[in-house]
Amino acid sequence: MSDDSFIREVNEEMRRDQAHALWDRFGPALLALAVLVVVGTAAFVGYRYWDETRANRSGDAFSQALKLANEGKSDEALAALDALEKDGYGAYPLLARMRAATVKADKGDVAAAVKDFDEVAADTDIPSGLRDVARLRAALLLVDHGLFADVSSRVETLTADTNPLRHTAREALGLAAWKEGKATDALKLFDQIASDDSAPRNARERATLMSELIRGSGGVS
Repeated sequence: MSDDSFIREVNEEMRRDQAHALWDRFGPALLALAVLVVVGTAAFVGYRYWDETRANRSGDAFSQALKLANEGKSDEALAALDALEKDGYGAYPLLARMRAATVKADKGDVAAAVKDFDEVAADTDIPSGLRDVARLRAALLLVDHGLFADVSSRVETLTADTNPLRHTAREALGLAAWKEGKATDALKLFDQIASDDSAPRNARERATLMSELIRGSGGVS
């Protein structure tokens, strides 16, 4: 046997011994890690399937409820939305809650709709942006069915320059003020909207018309 062959065999034997030693030391841990990876992957895939299935089921139920509402089947729509609020998944219970309030308003039960929106606005578990939307929805209903104070108590804080809902909040408050004879207050609010370049064009156009109407009525100087 040549020296090179001998050295090669010795090296191979040493590598085998090292591999056996490493396996004896780390093999069980590597097997356990591999099992955990497989089990974890299976659990993740299973959870995603379960999550998507529940979300899809709730989405289909919400779409069906909207279809019933659009067809004028208010009672059936409310029953479907109530079931979704109780058993829905993800954001659908809250969407059902908000939509049910709108259906009640469309039926003419404004008091019940305002109550539902107020409950959403008072629920601290709901994101603040959605709570603000609920306040605004209640205020818009109260423009025609309540007093200026009712509207103001819900949207006064939303009229701040930094609030993304300020344009609609100011419009609701301005209409409520005009309805109650508070022409100066109403004019100030409509002028704010009309002069705000960031306001939607339709909102600025409506505000400009209201400002002209108020000035033309002679109620302010």
